[in-house]
Amino acid sequence: MAKASRNGAGIGRLVGEHGTGLFLSILFLAPIAWTILSTFKPPLEARQPPIPPWPTTGFSIQNYITLDSFGAGLWHSAQNSIFVAVSSVVLTVVISLLAGYGFSRFRFPFKNLFFVLILSTIMIPFQSILTPIFLILSWLGLQNTLSGLVLVYVTLQLPFSIFMMRNAFDAVPKEIEEAARIDGASSFALLTKVMLPLVWPGVVTVALFAFLNTWNEFLAALVLMTDQAKFTLPIMMTAVQSGRFGAIDWGAVQAGVTVMMIPCLILFLLLQRFYIRGLTAGAVK
Repeated sequence: MAKASRNGAGIGRLVGEHGTGLFLSILFLAPIAWTILSTFKPPLEARQPPIPPWPTTGFSIQNYITLDSFGAGLWHSAQNSIFVAVSSVVLTVVISLLAGYGFSRFRFPFKNLFFVLILSTIMIPFQSILTPIFLILSWLGLQNTLSGLVLVYVTLQLPFSIFMMRNAFDAVPKEIEEAARIDGASSFALLTKVMLPLVWPGVVTVALFAFLNTWNEFLAALVLMTDQAKFTLPIMMTAVQSGRFGAIDWGAVQAGVTVMMIPCLILFLLLQRFYIRGLTAGAVK
């Protein structure tokens, strides 16, 4: 009798846990599903109240066709966003990897002071330094260029990225490094062949943060970009929101939101296990 009671209690707890998890999953996924379904409504229906979320007069891809008619086109703006995001990720990962390794493993004068100074820049809102950034890029001839925008994004990402990589390297036992040096490994071989696989979760975390932030960043791109052919997806969305004669094309807006969130969802779902491990790197030594 007691065993049956324990089994019943275990089954009840299991059902409760799975039921709660299912309810929370539906709660978080509902807005995403709502947005995606709304993109397939005909334009006239998309301007009406969004209930029900699915099309009632038939599915249509006209919202995506309309989205492509704004500015230089959807694919052109997507190419600009991809170039900026990928370039920013590569530069951020390379620089933060080297800097994090240096701060973690090498001794040099004022090391802690430099590290604190780098971290202190996180406290400065980048909106307050957009004017100096604009003037510096103009002086360098990089204003209104995608390369200049990449440099701005990398600069904004580096403090947090260096902090993450230093924690990742600190979590690796020094005995592993010492054993590799005894075997004759150089500093570069030690970093690329021994340390890099061990800090890979930290690298993925830095890359994921850099991609999400640069892919969705709006204000700096809006201020620094004036050529329509160099607009990224977030800036193109302002034209969709403004619409013709001040009207907002809600169907095209929802289509743009869907296009922008797909890469973010795919990357996070593919890399989430590395992301979680990277965030906890260095928490326990």
